[in-house]
Amino acid sequence: MSGTADASSSLMVHGVKLEIVERGKGRPVLFLHPGIGIEANAPVLDALAKGGRVIAPSHPGFGASDLPKGMNSVDDMSYVYLDLMDQLDLRDVLVIGVGLGGWLACDIAAKTTARMSHLVLGNPVGIKYGDRETRDKVDIWSLMPDQVDALAYSDPSVGKRDYKNLPESVALTAARNREAYARVAWSPYMHNPKLKLRLHRIDVPTLFLWGTADRILSEPYGRAFATMIKGARFETLDRAGHYPHLEQPESFARAALGFAEQKQPAKARA
Repeated sequence: MSGTADASSSLMVHGVKLEIVERGKGRPVLFLHPGIGIEANAPVLDALAKGGRVIAPSHPGFGASDLPKGMNSVDDMSYVYLDLMDQLDLRDVLVIGVGLGGWLACDIAAKTTARMSHLVLGNPVGIKYGDRETRDKVDIWSLMPDQVDALAYSDPSVGKRDYKNLPESVALTAARNREAYARVAWSPYMHNPKLKLRLHRIDVPTLFLWGTADRILSEPYGRAFATMIKGARFETLDRAGHYPHLEQPESFARAALGFAEQKQPAKARA
């Protein structure tokens, strides 16, 4: 598996072909993208590569990755990444997840943190903290793309895409990402009702990096989420919204890598 700054490669993981961007050397950094996917030339990947070997797959069904028959939940996808870490024999992994990727990272860590050292979550979804009558996330699928961008970004122009004039392959990838995101997060909407009951199992240092301009989620939502993981820290990033890794890539990477440099408390592991 190899990659360049503007290219991706593929890797077979227990029969599932994953599109993967890889760069840098050193400690492994597994980057789990949000529902909009990840582009090979995303500046955050270069910024993170200053501190380690970045491995950034497209989730099953996203980008050019396979969608195995019957895989229709974040829980299903989490096992692919457990297999990937085993197959590559990754150790002391810094796992970073944004949005949907944050939900996925929590699902992985709640199963086992045996190969993980630290967890960084950028504006993650995945839980519901209010009652059944309280909507704590905007319904993005009821809105037009420009309306979603206005809520998701501090500067909506960052997310603007002229899909009519994009190369067909790029437009198809965006459509595939949107379809895959809906498949795993439509119902229950953007959460797993069981995840809150499992978050206590996460036993690695955890940092929430929260883009303060996010209007898809609220800061109280993020802070409530953080209280469910023992010892989790909560820090904010200004001039960033739901995708802080896109609007503030250098600051996001610097905070994540700095956090991972901190010593992990000794703990017993099976």
